[in-house]
Amino acid sequence: MNQTNKEILQIAIPSIISNITVPLLGLVDVTITGHLGDVAYIGAIAVGGMLFNMIYWIFGFLRMGTGGMTSQAYGSRNDNECRNILLRSMGISVLLAAILITLQTLIVSIAFLFIDTSTEVKTYASEYFHICIWGAPAVLGLYSFTGWFLGMQNSKYPMFIAITQNIINIAASLFFVKEMGMKIEGVAYGTLIAQYAGLLMAILLGLKYTQKYTWNISPANVFNRKSMSVFFKVNRDIFFRTLCIVAVTVFFTSSGAAYGDTTLAVNTLLMQLFTIFSYIMDGFAYAGEALVGKHVGSRNNALLRQTIKHLIYWGTGVAVFFTLLYSIGGKDFLQLLTDDTDVIKNSSEYYYWVLAIPFAGFMAFILDGICIGATATGIMLRSIFVASVAFFSTYYISDSTLGNHSLWMAFILYLFVRGSVQAALTYRLIQSDFRAS
Repeated sequence: MNQTNKEILQIAIPSIISNITVPLLGLVDVTITGHLGDVAYIGAIAVGGMLFNMIYWIFGFLRMGTGGMTSQAYGSRNDNECRNILLRSMGISVLLAAILITLQTLIVSIAFLFIDTSTEVKTYASEYFHICIWGAPAVLGLYSFTGWFLGMQNSKYPMFIAITQNIINIAASLFFVKEMGMKIEGVAYGTLIAQYAGLLMAILLGLKYTQKYTWNISPANVFNRKSMSVFFKVNRDIFFRTLCIVAVTVFFTSSGAAYGDTTLAVNTLLMQLFTIFSYIMDGFAYAGEALVGKHVGSRNNALLRQTIKHLIYWGTGVAVFFTLLYSIGGKDFLQLLTDDTDVIKNSSEYYYWVLAIPFAGFMAFILDGICIGATATGIMLRSIFVASVAFFSTYYISDSTLGNHSLWMAFILYLFVRGSVQAALTYRLIQSDFRAS
């Protein structure tokens, strides 16, 4: 195995492990509340978890933007700027967290205008939300640290943090519920403690990682106008790109619900296969962020082109693997997720759309990583905008005749168009040796 492939895997594999642990935090909460004796607790966790997923997903630019800019500073051996980017990102994360905490009552009020649920679930979900929202500084701060560690070519630290968070979450939640006799507030406090434990661990690892730096911090250098302008431009593009992804994802779910409970269950089940694929592809996207940024920063165009080529090879290989895997064992996997015979039977009608996901979607994941590393975030925004237009246009044109198939066809086309437009724009950038980035 050549050096480029080794570097890719050294970042991708720990990132994949970190990604797989992400849903475990929510799964632990659901498992514990499932034994509290009232189904309303499970509903409350589902609603509260959904709210936090939506909120924090929107602020994912803190991780991506920080990672891309840090990797370039790392490649150019600018230690001071590496340090300043982390402090800059942390400053913004604290400000955003303060805003979320201040607006928590308004957020809950608006959310329940759109969420139709029982009074009991609403009460429990609100209680869960008002406790866990105090973890916003930890969650957003961890976004900054995760992006920074990736930019510094280290994906092992985020993996260690994610695993530690899960262990602490399990232990703390069980203690509050089993030993202290708490209900949903015990689960919320367990999650809150795990989040701050993760942030504390990130700070300690960050201090260890930066022992060689001289921390003569100057606010004028950290928050100077030029640097902040670049920071906000990169993150603005990522923010609006994320809003497009959220719009497509929410619309997919809500439109599926309009076809009935069984179809909604089928779509939800089949989308789990896309989620699993995305966890793996994101690992290689993270590798792209770190390595492409490093080579752009060092202006090593030969290694940059070689890395991009190998990333696309890996993406193609993963697409082939998942297409074969889902062809052979995907339906058996669905039976592990549910024993509802109607859902399993109806899923067969739409299953061929799942088989199209890997090849329709892999290029977008790989190119996202490349564009973030090159801080060419405008390409990401333009491609997702065109893909979103294709998604909604296809759905509304074909919905009356194809029903739920129109939703899946629009989603597959959305993935393909996103990757294709991004590939064309990125190719032009590569040909110009990334001078436009």
